[in-house]
Amino acid sequence: VEDDHFFCTPDDFRAWADGRKVFVMEHFYRFMRRREGVLMDGDAPAGGRWNYDQENRKALDGPPAFPAPCSFPPDALTREVLADVERLFPDLPGTTDGFDWPVTPRNAARAADDFLQHRLPTFGDYQDAMWTGAPWLSHSRLSPALNLHLLRPHVLVEGAEEAYRSGTAPLNAVEGFIRQILGWREYVRGLYWLTMPEYATRNALDADRPLPAFYWTGETEMACLRDVIRQLLAHGYAHHIQRLMVAGLFTLLLGVRPHEVHDWFMALYLDAVEWVTLPNVLGMSQYADGGLLATKPYIASGQYIDRMSNYCRGCRYDPARATGPDACPFTTLYWAFLDRHRSRLDGNRRL
Repeated sequence: VEDDHFFCTPDDFRAWADGRKVFVMEHFYRFMRRREGVLMDGDAPAGGRWNYDQENRKALDGPPAFPAPCSFPPDALTREVLADVERLFPDLPGTTDGFDWPVTPRNAARAADDFLQHRLPTFGDYQDAMWTGAPWLSHSRLSPALNLHLLRPHVLVEGAEEAYRSGTAPLNAVEGFIRQILGWREYVRGLYWLTMPEYATRNALDADRPLPAFYWTGETEMACLRDVIRQLLAHGYAHHIQRLMVAGLFTLLLGVRPHEVHDWFMALYLDAVEWVTLPNVLGMSQYADGGLLATKPYIASGQYIDRMSNYCRGCRYDPARATGPDACPFTTLYWAFLDRHRSRLDGNRRL
């Protein structure tokens, strides 16, 4: 019996991939849009463009004022489970204090409605933004409910398109949200089933350093990593740019063994399930698959983090400096990474 919490079966993906020398998520995404009739006006994409990603990279000018997501105080059963976790695993990182996630299909549906009504309209513009002490911004907070089968993705895709058709959310927000679900989520699952178990052994950059100990505590002078890791320890959550361009970027530039990075993600994120975490970490974040998932390594200096957040304003390091005592470790490691992998990256036209 096929899992009805996805649009695409492993056999569907295998048929799409058959005969292709290179896999590109954008090509798969357009195939799925056409097949499912999502955000289509006849044979053309709604609005005349397939992708509005260029419009979805705004930074915040000041402290965010987005509507807070739904909160679900633990019921009796959830309180019992939280007490068991505290008793059985007292030394694990993180905390059960403040747990307020949806744990039933009914609450997950309520959380989905809340997002579609109140935060989807601003999701597109600010989906890449980061701000100290603001974990949610306009993000849906629905990935744990999706990956734990409390919520079907079809409900979100249909609800988001309805928001666009009814004029309650702009196209760039709706397309960006649907791309994450109908595009990326389905794509990484397809690649997982197509390439496993060999995929799990990949380490194309020969990364061999251990994961820094502060990844389990947040005790670091780097303000961006300190905020993201402490947020993660408090909530079991960080949004996709915090994962890719802060936590994952540092380990990529440093040369941490990708399987240790994957183990860390699996241990701390509420939405972590191997089929989605392994391709996202080894492929998208750490480039350990050599470019099968992503056509380039997602690398940047500290100046990217400075542009997209307020982290650097409260940091002892200067994101514009690559050398000296005040040099940002991200910026130093960025140039070292390019030098270390020059021969591999010289032919990549996307860099």
